Amino acid sequence: MIVPSLQVTLAGDTMVIAVAGDWRLQQAGQWPVWPESASRRPSSAVLDGSQLASLDPSGAWWLLDLLGRHGLPVNRLALRGFSPATSAILTLVGQHAVRGAPKRGRERAWVLALGRFSHRLAGHAGDSLRMIGHISEEMLGMLRHPGRFRLKETFAQFDAVFVQAIALVSLMMFLLGVVFTYLLGRQAMQYGASIYVVDGTTLATCRELSPVLVAILVAGRSGSAITAQLGTMKFDEELDALRVLGLSPWTVLIIPRLLALIVAMPLLVFIGDLAGIAGSMLIANLQLAIPPSMFIDRIDTAIDPGTVITGLAKAPLFGIFIGLIACHTGLKVERNARSIGLSTTATVVESIVAVILLNAIIAVSLSWLNL
Repeated sequence: MIVPSLQVTLAGDTMVIAVAGDWRLQQAGQWPVWPESASRRPSSAVLDGSQLASLDPSGAWWLLDLLGRHGLPVNRLALRGFSPATSAILTLVGQHAVRGAPKRGRERAWVLALGRFSHRLAGHAGDSLRMIGHISEEMLGMLRHPGRFRLKETFAQFDAVFVQAIALVSLMMFLLGVVFTYLLGRQAMQYGASIYVVDGTTLATCRELSPVLVAILVAGRSGSAITAQLGTMKFDEELDALRVLGLSPWTVLIIPRLLALIVAMPLLVFIGDLAGIAGSMLIANLQLAIPPSMFIDRIDTAIDPGTVITGLAKAPLFGIFIGLIACHTGLKVERNARSIGLSTTATVVESIVAVILLNAIIAVSLSWLNL
């Protein structure tokens, strides 16, 4: 077999592309590439096959794909020197080629990425709205028929979300209070403003740190668990079994988890407030010589009930978003193990982003309202 070759020459404004050798599948490893010197776009082009020894459909596809990637689709080429057989193969492959010639111009990859992201976001929003509609419909039905309410399942979820998370939330917020007070105290001591550390730590803990960090902890702990549970049940066809038994998965699985999150979040945030203040009180006593009695007296003047209520009021809203994201992602799991892992990760990431974004919106809104 003769090694395939491709030579490009310019004759005025006409580009002559001469192919030679055997353009067959057996020669696939030796098919030539486009010469770097032939970067000019001619007004016309000729494909010369007078030196072509043989051509099969694979070689024709490679040749047409090579020409198409450089702005020379077959319909713009004048064929010269091809035998009737090779010309017929080239024409037939050109008519049925899967890959068309790319459009001239610079590809805008970021536009394509933005379009794909917008399409996914719109689909995600539509699915979320449909889910909210299903939940609202089921809850209205439960108000008309209270016997449908799954009390035992709700308490079981409340135990998993709240009771089993108390120790972790307390430890995390206590240590955070210790570290935050230590760092703030070092700076305040330089200016003789140690007493104002109480104001800063308690205000930050009750209004921002405790709600956000507890929500992030719940998203990573309970949100991922909910997605994994629902995804596994879908994988094992347990959701289909519930429907066969005449039970609604929304009533049995989704609503109890949402209610548990809504009720548990303010309680966990309140416990986080106490633990964070306890950690701050410990370091204030050891580092700043502020006794606990003075610390508590300062709290009475440093923060008002509205600050604590603001932090607690955020918690149910965070719980709703975490629950909706976790349940929605769990119900969208495909029937394979890989999808469960990806969906669990997506739940944690989306929940954390939603909590931070929602907290920022609330903070800006309250600042505009001077609250």
